[in-house]
Amino acid sequence: MSALPPTVQLEENEEVEEQNHVRLIKTLEGNGITAGDIKKLEEAGYYTIESVAYATKKCLLTIKGISEAKADKILQEASKLVVMGFKSANEIHQIRLNIVFISTGSTEMDRLLGGGIETGSITEIFGEFASGKTQICHTLAVNCQLPIDMGGAEGKCLYIDTEGTFRPERLIAVAERYKIKGDSVLDNVACARAYNTDHQTKLVVQASAMMAESRYALLIVDSATGLYRSEYNGRGELAARQTHLNKFLRMLLRVADEHGVAVVITNQVVAQVDGAASMFGGDTKKPIGGHILAHSSTTRLYLRKGRRETRICKIYDSPCLPESEAMFAINGDGIGDVKE
Repeated sequence: MSALPPTVQLEENEEVEEQNHVRLIKTLEGNGITAGDIKKLEEAGYYTIESVAYATKKCLLTIKGISEAKADKILQEASKLVVMGFKSANEIHQIRLNIVFISTGSTEMDRLLGGGIETGSITEIFGEFASGKTQICHTLAVNCQLPIDMGGAEGKCLYIDTEGTFRPERLIAVAERYKIKGDSVLDNVACARAYNTDHQTKLVVQASAMMAESRYALLIVDSATGLYRSEYNGRGELAARQTHLNKFLRMLLRVADEHGVAVVITNQVVAQVDGAASMFGGDTKKPIGGHILAHSSTTRLYLRKGRRETRICKIYDSPCLPESEAMFAINGDGIGDVKE
């Protein structure tokens, strides 16, 4: 088994822009766009040409110092460098053939997912407490650093922790499984604790800035909805909560699109006390977040407890994967296969 690429190869990369397939916004400077304009865009969270090209004029006008004429000029210059029109299905198919998958650590679960966690999209993992959500996140934080032939993506990890459950010692345990030094793995994982929903959103902006400067493969938000449940209470605040959550999820989708990273979010569940499921003894748990979260996630995985360390993962929703299940185990060295 080959070793993890040395830490310096992941950190001290002078061709980050080329490897990440991102074009930094500073290349727009000129043709009527000044260095001051570039700085204003960066302060507002726009670090790549794609982020500007995908933005609406309305969004750019909210930036202090960007006039209507300047917004038009910025969008015009960005659209010259980003293909915004139609592509043939064959072109899209060729792009998808080159998508990298990050191994979960379990061969059965990887098989269920068609290779692992897909980069360039959002994967939502939901389930009740102790179903393995955070354990999968810790394993992925290490696995994303591995060489591609070992199920990795040869990049670093950004981890947004909203519930205080991030544990570096779990990363070290997973690293030992691959005979990798724990310090090397920890150096390639950057973690931030989010204290409220506004802070959580700002951290995504900061994450986008970091991805423009270095090679990242994975962004984890554990959990994406926990702070929303505590800050927004009752039906009276439901609309405000969903609006804020929608903005947050759109930002995550933009990060996945622009930087080609895998975005993994965990979600909590709530018990349904009415309806046919509770009446006839079916599964009464459903993910929170409503339709906003359901439409934003590319792939949704439902975890539930099995016997002892065993857990079951079910494809709850996916554009290309059939509804099926796989068993996995939570071991001392991370997620793995169930031992007979």
